[in-house]
Amino acid sequence: MSTPSTGTLSERYIWAASRGIPEKQRAELEPEFRELIADSIEAQRANGLSERDAEHAALVELGDPARLAARYTDRPLHLIGPRYYLDWLRLLKLLLAIVVPIAAAAAGVARLLAGGQVGDVVAAVATTAIGVGVHLCFWVTLVFVLIERQGANRSRPLLEWTPDMLPQLPSGNRRSLGELVPTLVFLAVFAAWIVWQHFNSFFTDAAGDPIPLLSPALWSSWLPYFLALIVLEMGFALWLYLRGRWTLTLALVNLLLNLAFTVPALWLLLTGQLINPAFEAAVPVDGSNVAAVSGAVYPIIAIALVGFALWDAVDGFVRAWRARE
Repeated sequence: MSTPSTGTLSERYIWAASRGIPEKQRAELEPEFRELIADSIEAQRANGLSERDAEHAALVELGDPARLAARYTDRPLHLIGPRYYLDWLRLLKLLLAIVVPIAAAAAGVARLLAGGQVGDVVAAVATTAIGVGVHLCFWVTLVFVLIERQGANRSRPLLEWTPDMLPQLPSGNRRSLGELVPTLVFLAVFAAWIVWQHFNSFFTDAAGDPIPLLSPALWSSWLPYFLALIVLEMGFALWLYLRGRWTLTLALVNLLLNLAFTVPALWLLLTGQLINPAFEAAVPVDGSNVAAVSGAVYPIIAIALVGFALWDAVDGFVRAWRARE
């Protein structure tokens, strides 16, 4: 993710007002926004304010940049009503971005640990995501409808906008290069290790051949799938780098990639298909303790897989929200 950069209040206001406008209109409206802000600042300076105070007062007078953009593009702020529409939309987006991925991932893991097949896990994730999303939309909307009806005499939104709420300007791609390179290196090393471990091992059989860690039977199905998924992950990292900052689309793709890797990996691990049985037998522990060691280590690996995937998915949505368009 690109780390936000600082900028003047006016620059941040213009970016906030124009970020949701189509490119063609944005090029036309940005100069109008600049002129409007400059005129407002000049009017405030005429009242004896300093440059900084005049800028702040001018932006307060102009109001929420999203409302300004809607007015210039003739985009109605309806459904809930113009007073509470932006409050409703912002809260709903935040809850959908955080609650739905967490609930869906938890449902998938629960179904997997209960012994469900891959199809059952995917169905649990999909139905939970849809159900939670529908409930969030319904209840949040209902609450705002009640608020609007009870507050019919209110002339202000629930959260009064101030220039302090302006988002930081997004920085360019250069600063995200420090995240891109380690990600690509890690994924490349991981893919190379999957291939390498098949031909090299700490343990050998009676004939002196290496005993791979991952089950050789997976080369006919799942290991090529994971290698292809790693390539997709590398492509996603490049896409994110070129895009410059997280978006909701990127966060959703990141969630799908995490599910596509974690769900089958967990299923293979917990059903005993991931690790090569010959490798387990070659581990230098008392034979009667192999099952006990596996029973203790596998849950730890499973928890680590789920924890990393959940953290990465939620982090993507949080960053998308912070750099929201």
